[in-house]
Amino acid sequence: MGAEMTLVLSLLLGIALIGVAVFVALRLMDSQQKTAIKDAINGVFESAETRGAFPRQPAFQSDYLATYPQFRVIEENYSTIRAECEALMKDRSRLVRMDDLGGSYTAGDTHVADWTTLMFKSGSFIEENCRLAPRTADLIRQLPGVYTAFFSVLEPHQKLPPHFGYYKGFLRYHMGVMIPSNNQDRSCWVRINADRSDNERRDRSLIEKGERYFWKEGEGVVFDDTFLHEAANESDDVRVVLWFDFRRKMPWYLDAFNRFCLFVVHREGSVRRIRKNAIIGG
Repeated sequence: MGAEMTLVLSLLLGIALIGVAVFVALRLMDSQQKTAIKDAINGVFESAETRGAFPRQPAFQSDYLATYPQFRVIEENYSTIRAECEALMKDRSRLVRMDDLGGSYTAGDTHVADWTTLMFKSGSFIEENCRLAPRTADLIRQLPGVYTAFFSVLEPHQKLPPHFGYYKGFLRYHMGVMIPSNNQDRSCWVRINADRSDNERRDRSLIEKGERYFWKEGEGVVFDDTFLHEAANESDDVRVVLWFDFRRKMPWYLDAFNRFCLFVVHREGSVRRIRKNAIIGG
């Protein structure tokens, strides 16, 4: 057996052993211990990023279609998505509050805002919700690597305070769907501090050094939500973006590990509760 094949088999065995450990741990541990496991997995990805195994994201990436061409179909069908979203917004009292989703993966101070959702997918599709915007749901079904998909609805004069995201194996995509005055007054924004040393300090006040992105209707942007970030709707009208968390591109051995972790996590109890609680009228 050649040295290259031995290395490949060793890597596969290591991935399998770590994967089994994650699988068992998530079923036996409490929420605090699960968070520690998640942090350890993120540490693996962060170390690989530091070594150059995959590129570190800028604060905002607008030239993502060469790497993630699947999102072209979303932007080409913006008018269809917008029409279904407008119909939903006529009675947005039906939408589910983010702080009502439950589960350890949605807890945190971001939920002090008046922030609601129509969730299409969390690991698997929520068919009851997909029927409320079927053409949008059909477009999302065409997207490989998307694990979470929803309309993110932020009411007027609301702000999500500075925070760090939860999983380094994802990147995040936003497309502006309903942006008040198409942001002519720059009142709807997300701000990210992507500086490595600032993020290592875990000091949320350092958001002031961040870069802002102002959503535009029909336009997308990609970013790493594990970086320190905040968002706001400072306008007098509702703001809606279409939000995806999708699997980031990595070397094959990290990709295999990432896929396994995501397979396990989306079958874990708290994520199943999110899917149940996300059902409109459920």
